[in-house]
Amino acid sequence: MTIQDKFHKLQTIAEPYEALLFDVDGTLADNIHAHKAAYVAVSKEYGVDLDPDLIDETAGWPTIAVAREVCKRYNVEFDVEAYSKRKSQIFIEEFIQQTEPVEYVRQVLFENVGKKKIGIVSGGSRSTLNITLQVINVTGKYEAMVCAGDTKNGKPSPEPFLLCAEQLGVDPQKCLVFEDGDPGVQGAIAAGMGWVRIDLI
Repeated sequence: MTIQDKFHKLQTIAEPYEALLFDVDGTLADNIHAHKAAYVAVSKEYGVDLDPDLIDETAGWPTIAVAREVCKRYNVEFDVEAYSKRKSQIFIEEFIQQTEPVEYVRQVLFENVGKKKIGIVSGGSRSTLNITLQVINVTGKYEAMVCAGDTKNGKPSPEPFLLCAEQLGVDPQKCLVFEDGDPGVQGAIAAGMGWVRIDLI
């Protein structure tokens, strides 16, 4: 399927909805490999030889929650906040400027600006997200953004999605969520929203 075919398919799915909620890492931004590399690098600093598959499993989780999972899986103890800050630092310093958009997803966002409400729902930190969205030229194209720390629980909880719908003033059932991982899909379903896995179309 070509990029244009994927765009048309997503656009057709989006048609009945009033609001479109986009995940960022792996959905709007083609940067999961970079995030994995940053996680592996920071884990090494903490003496952990991290299996990058853990990052696929926890797609959409806030960084601090991933840090807790690393402690649990590898039976180690460290300051999860310090780990999270260092991971973000490595990602920003070494990888963020090379971020490319997932073109067919970004095209759907661009196509619907001014026609539907647009929201961003991510487990990333606001500071990192702002840079990523700037690099892929999406800044200013959305009306609401919910990220790590904005709700008590992150994905797979429905809380981030419900908060975004509230900020947009749209009924959750009239929202479509674009995701690339199971935790985000679980959150969307729990919020009563439509969803699409952009990596499986």
